[in-house]
Amino acid sequence: MNVSANEGNINMRRSTTSVQVGSVGIGSAYPVVVQSMTNTDTADAQATAAQVAALASAGSELVRVTINNDRAATAIPIIHAILADQGVNVPLAGDFHYNGHLLLRDHPQCASALAKYRINPGNVGGKRKDANFRAIVEQAIYFDKPVRIGVNWGSLDQQLLTELMNANAKLPQPRPGKDVLLNAMVESCLRSAQFAEECGLGHDRIILSAKVSSVPDLLQVYRQLAERCNYPLHLGLTEAGMGDKGIIWSTAGLAILLAEGIGDTVRVSLTPTPGGERTQEVKVAQQILQSLELRRFYPFVTSCPGCGRTNSADFQQLAVEVEGYIQEQMPVWRRCYPGVENLRVAVMGCIVNGPGESRHADIGISLPGHSEDPAALVYIDGQLATTLRGSNINNDFIDLLKGYVHQRFKKDQ
Repeated sequence: MNVSANEGNINMRRSTTSVQVGSVGIGSAYPVVVQSMTNTDTADAQATAAQVAALASAGSELVRVTINNDRAATAIPIIHAILADQGVNVPLAGDFHYNGHLLLRDHPQCASALAKYRINPGNVGGKRKDANFRAIVEQAIYFDKPVRIGVNWGSLDQQLLTELMNANAKLPQPRPGKDVLLNAMVESCLRSAQFAEECGLGHDRIILSAKVSSVPDLLQVYRQLAERCNYPLHLGLTEAGMGDKGIIWSTAGLAILLAEGIGDTVRVSLTPTPGGERTQEVKVAQQILQSLELRRFYPFVTSCPGCGRTNSADFQQLAVEVEGYIQEQMPVWRRCYPGVENLRVAVMGCIVNGPGESRHADIGISLPGHSEDPAALVYIDGQLATTLRGSNINNDFIDLLKGYVHQRFKKDQ
């Protein structure tokens, strides 16, 4: 997905470094990037390529895949070729734990096909952690790939944590253990980034992340990182959970940080329901960014919640039909109607706020509530355009919406 560097309020973003990941830019000169991750067995090249394509189609601009053994590493160039044949050019990031130094060394085609490597400093190898970390960085330098140094509190460098805990214990007033743990995550990120640069990796080839599963802890860690470095930051609440809980917790954490100007790329780590769509994490990330007006992916549809004044069945049905129509049309609209994602539509249920909200939208409809005149007022560009009546109001409004989109957003002939 091509995006403009002017999209959203990027002037408030704190990172002053940009990193190129394949065709995608991450950092201060670019809009916040949406990421996702596959959950297929990477060794199954066909299944993994299919899921990558689905995630990319949903709007993921970078897709991470697990590379945990030789079979998975061997599959990466095959996956890359399958995607290329399908015209899918989304960058692939390799997620390495424990044996990344060996897999990248033994599978140069894998190392070359990936657009980015993810290293977790907490599990690159006990006594040989520095040597193994250096080996991965050297592969990144050789193949000219950026690296995400991704610290996770579930796999934190225990040697570093012990060092900081011991130092804290000697203080006249020791800090709470949780604060020391979170500080250890920040230190792990920054020390690992410094070490990577000492190994020869460019400052503009490093992205940092520090994943936790608690919203207050997430805020504390990323605020510290944003104050202490200018690397691009990847945001995510790890193991957020499933369903409403995962969505709400992720939104609470990411929205606060993004509103403060912290974060250059995001992933929403949802646990899918059995048989559920992996693409949900992409859609939630998009909606978070769109709600903050940092990115725009789809037209805004405003609809009221309903109350005792509204004829709920009527306006709810129209809201469902309008949302469904827009979702169905967006693949075509994106190609034919540049800027259509900026469209604002209102579907309202009574006279209290209906006309006002409809006037604020590009095109809006105010349906009659209980005891109101059975007429639906349609506003276009702030002006009352027509009044709809009868049993075909829904189809008539969708026809008006279709005509408005064509008239306003059609490409210059």
